[in-house]
Amino acid sequence: MGRVVVTGLGAVSPLGIGVPALWEGLRAGRSGVRRVQHFDTENLAVKIAAEVPDFDPKAFMDPKSVRRMDRFAHFAIAATREALADANLDITDENRERVAIVMNTGGGGIPTIESNVTAMAVKGPSRVGPLVIPMFAPNMASSQVSIAFGVQGPTITSAAACASGVQAYVDAVRLLRAGEADVVITGGTEAGITPVALTSLAHMQALSRRNDEPERASRPFDLDRDGFVFGEGAGVLILETEEHAARRGASVYAEALGGALTSDAFHLTAPEPSGRGARMAMTNALKNAGMEPHEIDYIAAHATSTQVGDTAETLAIKGALGEHARKVAISANKSMVGHMLGAAGAISAIACVLAIRDGVVPPTINLETPDPDCDLDYVPNVARELTVDAAMINGFGFGGQNASTIFRRVAR
Repeated sequence: MGRVVVTGLGAVSPLGIGVPALWEGLRAGRSGVRRVQHFDTENLAVKIAAEVPDFDPKAFMDPKSVRRMDRFAHFAIAATREALADANLDITDENRERVAIVMNTGGGGIPTIESNVTAMAVKGPSRVGPLVIPMFAPNMASSQVSIAFGVQGPTITSAAACASGVQAYVDAVRLLRAGEADVVITGGTEAGITPVALTSLAHMQALSRRNDEPERASRPFDLDRDGFVFGEGAGVLILETEEHAARRGASVYAEALGGALTSDAFHLTAPEPSGRGARMAMTNALKNAGMEPHEIDYIAAHATSTQVGDTAETLAIKGALGEHARKVAISANKSMVGHMLGAAGAISAIACVLAIRDGVVPPTINLETPDPDCDLDYVPNVARELTVDAAMINGFGFGGQNASTIFRRVAR
């Protein structure tokens, strides 16, 4: 079985446009959470989110295409364009049939649905756009990337809630190992910050209400955490078979080892309290990668900043890694970029790949009063220099969907 390698990275995040802005912000421990700018929150209980600042889709596509896509597809196009450039990969007549796309999302075009329902209720049926369905459909990020770049290999979308971004990499590696493609453009994208979505999650008691302290609101593993902060953005990796990357002389960031998927079979929104399903995902990911627990140096945790979620993940890590759980560095990118749902794992993958390259892991900011039930090494508040040879990413979604994937330094 041939190896799969990472050759390109692309990102749109609350810390800025592009991978350099994301990585600089994560290393600096800078929060991308702020008061919502895109709509009026005066009558809403939650007034904060991790929005992407200063994003102009016309910088990445023509105005007509902008009008025919939802924001989550805009993000996917932008991140893909950066990733392809970073990989120095052109899609041509010679290779387009051997390039695939696995681009996942949790919610798809939520803003398109919400705005058109409002338009119909307020102004009548004549104000409903003709492209509502092909704009909000979850597969439209993958499809629009295919159209924009001329990709003609398999185009796949899975909507696995908050596990979507991690699942994308598991499925992409499987696709390459099955010989169905030489290259996969893969990741996750999300743009669901709307009044209805924000209000619904607030009524679920899932969101932090620290409206007066946005930068301090997302605080995974902290005793005083009160919920996650809704985020948006996209992360894209270019994965290739090692043989294909070598043939074209591509630079390689890391090896993608695939991973594992499991289900809690427990609850609509809450994780199984013992972390059993999450533990199985991590254990099976290690098994599928042919690795032992002690070989993992860093975990990019799911770490939503909810009471039950962070505790269950801590138990899961202990169950999967045994004694090594107390030696591995663990951190929560969500403390800085919020919970980007279907894009969360995609952004964490970029952080893991760059941690391997640069020998530094991002911190968990706002970890001021450690929860006694969350008693592992969460890299509090300041980035840490650390040799990372292998990193694991966790993603756990509504409905009990769990995914774990592993990236490793390429042996020379």
